Amino acid sequence: MHRVMISGIGVLIPEASITNEDLVESFNAHVRAENARRASTGEPPLGESSADFIEHASGVKTRHVHTLEGILDPERMSPRIAARADDDLSVMAEFGVGSARRALEDADLSGADIDMVICAASHHQRPYPAIAIEIQNAIGAGGAAFDMTLGCSSAAAGLHVAANLVRSGAQRRVLVVTPEIITGHLDFRDRQTHFIFGDASTAIIVERMTEPRPGRFEIIDTRGWTQFSNNIRTNFGFLLRDELDDTSAVPTKGNLIRQVGNKVFKDVTVAGHRFIVDFLGEHGLTPDDIRRFWLHQANARMNAMILKLAFGQEVGHDRAPIVLDRLGNTAAAGAVIALKENHEDMEAGDWGLLCAFGAGYSIGGALLRMM
Repeated sequence: MHRVMISGIGVLIPEASITNEDLVESFNAHVRAENARRASTGEPPLGESSADFIEHASGVKTRHVHTLEGILDPERMSPRIAARADDDLSVMAEFGVGSARRALEDADLSGADIDMVICAASHHQRPYPAIAIEIQNAIGAGGAAFDMTLGCSSAAAGLHVAANLVRSGAQRRVLVVTPEIITGHLDFRDRQTHFIFGDASTAIIVERMTEPRPGRFEIIDTRGWTQFSNNIRTNFGFLLRDELDDTSAVPTKGNLIRQVGNKVFKDVTVAGHRFIVDFLGEHGLTPDDIRRFWLHQANARMNAMILKLAFGQEVGHDRAPIVLDRLGNTAAAGAVIALKENHEDMEAGDWGLLCAFGAGYSIGGALLRMM
């Protein structure tokens, strides 16, 4: 069995951004138009939103998006992403390649040094050819590639698979890419979810450690946990067409991302706290031993509650950095962004825990130690 390390991390944040005020203006324009229609049919009116409500509910102030065009148009409310020919690099693969190249540069490697690519994301543009194979081809990597998904725990799950493949000797260097264009799957007309998400792409290189490299992390252990729940769900899949009498158009209403926010908050807070305490306990550690937590960037209040349960008191940004206030919930990419942006001040021997929570329910964790 080999020791394993993270040799490179890459992050790509889209330039375009949307403030809460921008989003609310578009959403409320839609609500007013819809309520005018409902008044004539006797349907109950929809409630408007506000920037203050969004920030209180989630901690999000702004989010970056892959494609801005169309999202704020009250008559469309989804990104307008142009179709590409089959022989052109796909939108998702292009986004993934951007962060992959940054991770390769961070590790001082080329694509040819990689012998496996895993595209681990909450959503995939298509089933096949695998997005991972397309990324593999674009960066000139060898070996094999495959896609995997586990909601917002996807990157952590990919890291779990990659670390154990390298530890066993099956692979030498594995690239885990997480291109999240989650706004393409978001119902911007849904008051419960329209404000939560943003887009980002991350990449992590996991490789066999032949000697300690100062400033890099050794992966001490990884862990996963799942428990079935419908409280975060999407039904947008290929069988949806086959449920219809008229197959000319597939409906998106009710089939995009939806969640029961209050139940998710309660369930994931309890499960996340228990996962962290138990995982650390297996290594004779407590939360007090961990220099930094890079948690899933879904909800600021949820993260604060999980850590308060773990520590018995509130902890601040230095111990558990937050990036969701300016980026939104970037799905599986969020914890990796927090890691990339908040680790260079750590010292040799410091412990860190990356932990993500997602639909399923699912939780993934990686116990890291600075070399």
